[in-house]
Amino acid sequence: MHAIKVARKFIQQQPDSDSAKTLARLVLALESEADFPISDIYKLEFENFELAIKILNEWRLDRYASGKVRLFDLSLQMAALYPHP
Repeated sequence: MHAIKVARKFIQQQPDSDSAKTLARLVLALESEADFPISDIYKLEFENFELAIKILNEWRLDRYASGKVRLFDLSLQMAALYPHP
């Protein structure tokens, strides 16, 4: 399964978790080409850290456009629910 799809499912299943919020913010930063504090990725549990790295890799390859759109939409919803301080 591709990281973008895994991330989307993870965020949908655990929207209140800090990891889901961090991954959603990462996606928003990637899509908008905004800055993202890399230290936030290091704070993730190892499994989610690896997922973040895979998202970065897939985003760079830009092969999964339809999956990115759905993940970006979900990340926007997360941003509205949980604004970053």
